[in-house]
Amino acid sequence: MTVVTEPLGNVDPAEVALRIRRRVLDMCLGRGQGYAGQGLALADLLAHLYFRVMRQNDDGTYLDRFVLSTGHSAIALFATMGELGVYDQEELRSYGQAGSRIEESPLEGTPGFEITGGSLGQGLSQSVGMALGERLRESGAKIYCLVSDGELQEGQVWEAMMSASHYRLNNLVLLVDNNHMQADGVTDDIMSVEPLVERLTAFGFEVFRVDAHDHAELTRVLPRADQEFKAPRAIVLETVPGKGVPSLEKNHKVHYLRLKPEVWREAIAELG
Repeated sequence: MTVVTEPLGNVDPAEVALRIRRRVLDMCLGRGQGYAGQGLALADLLAHLYFRVMRQNDDGTYLDRFVLSTGHSAIALFATMGELGVYDQEELRSYGQAGSRIEESPLEGTPGFEITGGSLGQGLSQSVGMALGERLRESGAKIYCLVSDGELQEGQVWEAMMSASHYRLNNLVLLVDNNHMQADGVTDDIMSVEPLVERLTAFGFEVFRVDAHDHAELTRVLPRADQEFKAPRAIVLETVPGKGVPSLEKNHKVHYLRLKPEVWREAIAELG
């Protein structure tokens, strides 16, 4: 998917992440509901990827590509696209509403989205194909694919990992949103995916586990995309759903929120 933006200057990912979080809450305020927990949790990661890590071509398109396998986390990517000038905030406020292209789980072809990610478990397989394609093209591009911890319960994901290792796809980075939560409850209670580091290592990945809200850690494990890796890389991101808004961080049902307008406004005020 081609996304054209203005050339990026030197920016502080922490400041960008704060603006992304504000956009997420404003989007949910427009309809009174949405996947705010994921949007707030992924803001730091996406600020690093789009404003520091992934490389741009001279025309403002991205050489490196991001694949959102966890389609319902799209609110975070939409808000990031807003920061890049791809969408204005007025359109983002139509999130999840009838006739809007700002969908809760967007379709391939929507600016910023490489795949249709509503059916969990498919994005890494597509990313493996993309990484192989970029190798054949000798483009030097890296593919970054985000999956959720609950999504790892799908067998297809592990088949894709096996392929990535077999083909030595050192231009592929698997990002695991390890928020310990899925629609039906706590991930460990439904079907544990741990020990993740050991399992991913056994599948041939170079693996890191980090606090996804520690900007120094994100800088360490996500260098600029022109750095070469020895093997496919996997980063287990310990995320906090609702990050940045203390009242939402404590809400155990933050996976999807339906709140009154005044509560959304209070959340925006909490964020600062």
